[in-house]
Amino acid sequence: MNDTLAFVASGIVAAWGVSHIIPTQKVVAGFGDLSRENRLVITMEWVAEGLAFLFVAALVIATTIADEGVGVSYIVCAGFLLVVGAWTAVTGARTGVIWFKMCPVVMVVSATLLVVAALA
Repeated sequence: MNDTLAFVASGIVAAWGVSHIIPTQKVVAGFGDLSRENRLVITMEWVAEGLAFLFVAALVIATTIADEGVGVSYIVCAGFLLVVGAWTAVTGARTGVIWFKMCPVVMVVSATLLVVAALA
């Protein structure tokens, strides 16, 4: 059962990571007229968050398959997701963008699945 929860959490987090990366160009364009440097920094940060989510998903999947350090990696990844969710709650989620408002919920759900999987 804990493997299933971990894989579900990984799927959610991976999908959220991909959903960050795909619309990057539109997101950056939404900031309006920016200097080249600012466009590059926003692009870098937006994609970096998506890559971080993909890394968390890959780590959980790898440790689940290898059955090594599973509980610890689940808890560490859950902690990371909660920190990102909290950060988004006090920053982006305070805007009118629905995806930013959803991010803390997605992070809490995924982190909860990982904690339950670690303790099962």
